[in-house]
Formats: sequence, C-alpha cells, structure tokens
Amino acid sequence: MRIFHIHSGGVQELAELPAQMPAQGFVWIACARPVFQAQLTEIQASLQALVGLQLVDLHVSDLLNAQLPSHYDYTSQYDLLVFRRLATAQGDGAAQPPAPVPAPAAPAESPARRSGPPVLRRIDTSPVGFAVFDQLLLTVHPSDCAVRDAYATRLLASAPAASTNGEGRSNPAAGARVPTGPADLMLRVVNQMVDGYLDLRRELTRQLDHWQTELLKPRARYVNWNSLLEARLSLHMLDEICEDQRTAVQDWIDALETWTLPDTPAGLRELDLLKVRSRDVLEHIERVVHHVRRLEQSTETAVQMHFSVQSNRTNDIMRTLTALTAVFLPLNLIAGIFGMNFEFLPLIHKADGFWWALGSMVFIALSLVLLFWRKRYLARTR
Repeated sequence: MRIFHIHSGGVQELAELPAQMPAQGFVWIACARPVFQAQLTEIQASLQALVGLQLVDLHVSDLLNAQLPSHYDYTSQYDLLVFRRLATAQGDGAAQPPAPVPAPAAPAESPARRSGPPVLRRIDTSPVGFAVFDQLLLTVHPSDCAVRDAYATRLLASAPAASTNGEGRSNPAAGARVPTGPADLMLRVVNQMVDGYLDLRRELTRQLDHWQTELLKPRARYVNWNSLLEARLSLHMLDEICEDQRTAVQDWIDALETWTLPDTPAGLRELDLLKVRSRDVLEHIERVVHHVRRLEQSTETAVQMHFSVQSNRTNDIMRTLTALTAVFLPLNLIAGIFGMNFEFLPLIHKADGFWWALGSMVFIALSLVLLFWRKRYLARTR
C-alpha cells in the first residue's frame, strides 16, 4: 500500500495511513487488491476517520472482483469507477494473497493468460477500482500495481518543490502541475492506462501485417490458423472491453453535469478542466476502439484474401492441366484411329507411314501449345 498527500505545495509519500485529513490538499491511498482484501477493516476505519463514512459493501465487492467489467456507480458521498486497464503486462511474480479476513466474498485474482500473438498476450486487462471522495482517492489495483507505481514515480518526479517532514518523503521538481483533486488524479491515471495500449498499437499492427504478408503468399504451405483464430477472438474481446470503458467514462461525464456549480471562479475552472480531461480520456478510448476494430477488419480481410489467393492458384493449376489435356486429346484420337483392327488403313503399309503420323502428331501438339500460350492458358497468373 502506498499513501500520498498531494497539495499545491508538493507531494509527500506517507509511511502510514493518516489519522486525520490534512489541512490542505487531498490524500491518495493506492493498494493492491490482495492488500485491500487483507487490510479492509483498517482501510474502512481510516476512511471513517478521514471522510466520515465507509465504502458500501457492494462497492467493496466490486473493488475485490478481478473479473468485473468497466462500469461507473455513485452514492451521495463518493463516486466509484471500475476501469479495466489496457496496459503492458509486467510479468510480475504476484505474491499469493494473505489469509483472508472477514470481508465480502470476492473471486481470487488470477491473471488470465491471453492467447494469440505475443503482443496480444502482453496486454493486461485487469480491472482497477477508483473510489473518489471530496478530499480522498482510494484506488485498488491488480497485484503488480504497475500503473500505480509508474504514475506515482512520475508524480513524485514532477511535483513542485515541497518540504519533507517526518511522515514521508518528497521528490520535488519545480515547474510541474500536480492534480487539483481526487477526480483529476483519477482521470490522469485512467488516461495513462488507456495510453498504455496506444503505445502498443504499432507493434500489434506490425505483427498482424506480418501475418497478412504470410497469408498472401500463394505458395504458403503452412498457416497457423489456431493462432490467427485466437488473435481474432482476443481482438474481439478487446473491442468489448473498450466499449465498456467508453460507457463507464461517458456515465462519469454525465455525472459531472449534475455536480453543483462552485461559487468561486477557481472552482468553476477546476470543474471545467475536469470535463475537458474527461472528454480527452473518452477521445483516447474511442481511438483505441477504432484501432481495435480496424485490426479486426484487417485480420478478417487477410483471411478472405488468403482464400482468394489459394482459389486463384487452384484455378491456375486446373487451367494448365485442362490445356495440357486438350493438347493430348487429338494425339490420343490419332493413336486410337491407327490402333483400329482394320486390314486397310492409310499409311499403315508404307515404310514412312509411322514418321508421317508421328510428325503430324508433333505438329498438332506444338500448334495447340502455341495457341494456348498466346491465349495465356498456360501462363501463370502473378
């Protein structure tokens, strides 16, 4: 578990949960799902002390559920967003969860192994939960917490100058802007998760382009249809995940419209910035949806073109065989005529009759081959 105190003067990482809410700024509590399950009682008690309420049991179950799709929910005191990330799997050796404490039942978190090409197997779609209070953000991440650690490092490195006290540490770097509130921080983390897929799209496109090139080779003897089918299924699942993401963020944007307008210009500006950042996150998700659907269509097109190329190759082979059969048909006819058991046949009793018949057969064969070649019946289609 990592706890941060974020305010206009800087960012401090605290060693333990604070006993009371700081005078300024807000608190970010970020923990892994097994830790959240093991320390649920302590976290609920801290929430009661800091913000005066606890998480609803159903929302606790949502945060503990490792298979929950992206969705948005709310209460009168806080908002809950569950967002399935599209980040690069870090291949962490996730520690086994500690012994459970009395808490709502939740499925055990087991990272699903994605099938298909290696780049698809590296995309981790584990859900991340956000509980957004007025002055506190609680995030529940998968076991690796890669997104949390990456953003925490970035936040500490880019925070404005701040004093360090005995409660934690600070890594100041002047000239950067820290999040203005829990909702702003949530949107930044969500945006980083979405951009994690956008960073992978070039590699994924290159992988599928390579498959298309292999599928379009007319002499390809072996095609890994199993991997190709798995890739199509994985892309289809990514499409569904992105649709859930878009719906969740759209519900969040709709909820922003119902917020009470602040009385101060600074508050109005912060609310406007939240709406702008929310729309920006939604636009990034739509880019991901567009790219995934384009890859799906590209994969399907490659399969159809592969069968078209194979069909054209089969047609070329059958056309060549048909032309060769047509060349030998008159030769078989001549051989059949001279093979009849009649006593009197032209040329049969002449010394040069065989050579005349053989020359005629060669002439007919060459004439037909030349005719079929000019008509491109024997030419290979490129």
